[in-house]
Amino acid sequence: MLFTSRQAEIMALAKAEGRVLVDELATRFAVTPQTIRKDLNDLCDGKALTRIHGGAIFPTGNENVKYEARRSMAAPEKQAIGRAAAALIPDNSSLFINIGTTTEAVGEALTDHKELMVITNNINVANRLRVFPSIEVVIAGGVVRGSDGGIVGEAAVDFIRQFKVDFAVIGVSAIDEDGALLDFDYREVKVAQAIIANARHVILVSDASKFERTAPVRIGHISQVHTFITDHCPVESIRRICAENDVHLLETRDGDGGIRDDR
Repeated sequence: MLFTSRQAEIMALAKAEGRVLVDELATRFAVTPQTIRKDLNDLCDGKALTRIHGGAIFPTGNENVKYEARRSMAAPEKQAIGRAAAALIPDNSSLFINIGTTTEAVGEALTDHKELMVITNNINVANRLRVFPSIEVVIAGGVVRGSDGGIVGEAAVDFIRQFKVDFAVIGVSAIDEDGALLDFDYREVKVAQAIIANARHVILVSDASKFERTAPVRIGHISQVHTFITDHCPVESIRRICAENDVHLLETRDGDGGIRDDR
């Protein structure tokens, strides 16, 4: 499709940041929200962007949004999810934390905990927690992805399999409406699968934008986790799957600043 100059700039922003919002674009271009909505509708009709509530996202298929863009996307929601996950993890626990910006938010929220053993394949998590004397950090070996500091590959899988821990905190790139948990890098998926298999309680953390995305590699199914924490779950089939499989669904956005607990 042919873009207007404003639409071309919107596309460039969406590609760089992963997501664009109507109100922010209206301010940036000094036009009405209605004008921006028409631009976004045109771009989405042409399959250049994917519409979400309040804006649009750059469509993903075989390639993930860049790390810095993912960090800025839904940052307040990720922080709330991180706090909710940390509240479920008691002192004197062992846990896995895998790759992802939402799992990093969980790591940030764990800094007041005592006597934790954290095993991770996420360099960012390890670097953040290593300075706390009450938290023992164990980091996996393997290939380090320059894009986000994730450690992947068979060496990381073999390392993870040495442990059996109390909790696992995992993130994903996309959640399909049938409950499939999806990611982009098959090497990362193998590590995530090993983490799920070697934890007594699996906590999935994901903001609502993951329901609007897709990715090509299957990690597993939401029925394999014990607790799912998100800011909001708008997909009724996911709610049903959680209820049918005794998955504890926690939503950090209930309209009153509290947590909605579907158990």
